[in-house]
Amino acid sequence: MNQETNPYEMAVKQLESVARLMNLDEGLLEILKKPKRELIVHLPVKMDNGEIAVFTGYRVQHNDARGPFKGGIRYHPSVNLDEVRALAMWMTWKTAVMNLPYGGAKGGIRCNPKNMSESELERLTRRYTYAIREFIGPYVDIPAPDVYTNERTMAWIMDTYSVLTGRMEPGVVTAKPTSLQGSYGRTEATGFGVMVVAREAVKKLKINDEITVAVQGYGNVSYWAAHFAHKWGFKLVAASDTKGGVYNPEGLNPDKLLEHKRKTGSVINFPGAKTISNEELLELPVTILVPGAIEEVITDKNADRIQARIISEGANGPTTPEADKVLYERNILVIPDILANAGGVTTSYLEWVQNLNRLYWKKEEVLSMLEKRMIEAFNDVYSLSESKKVDMRTAAYIMAISRVVEAMEIRGIWP
Repeated sequence: MNQETNPYEMAVKQLESVARLMNLDEGLLEILKKPKRELIVHLPVKMDNGEIAVFTGYRVQHNDARGPFKGGIRYHPSVNLDEVRALAMWMTWKTAVMNLPYGGAKGGIRCNPKNMSESELERLTRRYTYAIREFIGPYVDIPAPDVYTNERTMAWIMDTYSVLTGRMEPGVVTAKPTSLQGSYGRTEATGFGVMVVAREAVKKLKINDEITVAVQGYGNVSYWAAHFAHKWGFKLVAASDTKGGVYNPEGLNPDKLLEHKRKTGSVINFPGAKTISNEELLELPVTILVPGAIEEVITDKNADRIQARIISEGANGPTTPEADKVLYERNILVIPDILANAGGVTTSYLEWVQNLNRLYWKKEEVLSMLEKRMIEAFNDVYSLSESKKVDMRTAAYIMAISRVVEAMEIRGIWP
């Protein structure tokens, strides 16, 4: 998150902007601006050297009108309350645009996991779980991994919660190891979803030329997006990581590129490819661009040089509001993050359903259900965008906010 801007203020401005278009009732807007609950916990942990360190943790629960809270937990030195507030609000919109029976939440601990041992991280995780235990649960709030947390972190949370409740509760978290009732398909889900909606956009725009793809970032999301693009006959021509990028108009093999990165630590110097910068990658003449690395890479400074016909946002917030306006005026279709990268939370929902019913679906079944939901959500947002004559991001927000408001109005305010 760009620390020059306050993420919560930005989230509220986004909400207010769409609320004006919708003529949303002021009282309902005020409710949506503020989280339902904010937890700040201070966590004493005995470190490996015998000293005690105290960490600050957060869990923000934004809105549960449509169902239990859902959202990840991140471990990072810069975690703060406003960041977590914003992420919780965005999760409300993401789950609503995918029509999942959830509300939005987010959590985090201010720490530097790179400087902590596995045993220290385990003690920190279990202490955090103990501190928020009364406010999470399979029917209350279901955490998941985020920045610098993973399936092992979720296993610790699940085990701690299960011990405290006296029964096995796999549904308290998602993205667990498959040996602990995690779901198959979760690893590739986000990248798969990013490319599913991009593929649907190609159909909507009736693009019959060769489909070329560039991905910024070559972590889990971008790799799987590239993998499925290649599998479906699209041509991956460029990819990048923090050290730089590679470009070959004749095409790149995503699996060989991943193998090269694992061996050398970067995609650069891949045989047969030209080295380019991340900035150059964004401006390549491709059909589909996947910004899958960090936020705010497409701005008013480079939006007029973007040549992609479709942008499918793998990262959160890669496009600034100013750039959105330029891209829309240039007829470049931007599939917003709350839709494009919602494959992860959607598969988490499928994992939760499996856990509640003690089911185990095969990977093919999970990806098939995910594909169906991504296509349905894309078509809904695209149709609304066309009818309202607004960009896809605005349409996604209108749809999400409308669904949340409808649930709030039907339920009423009580007591």
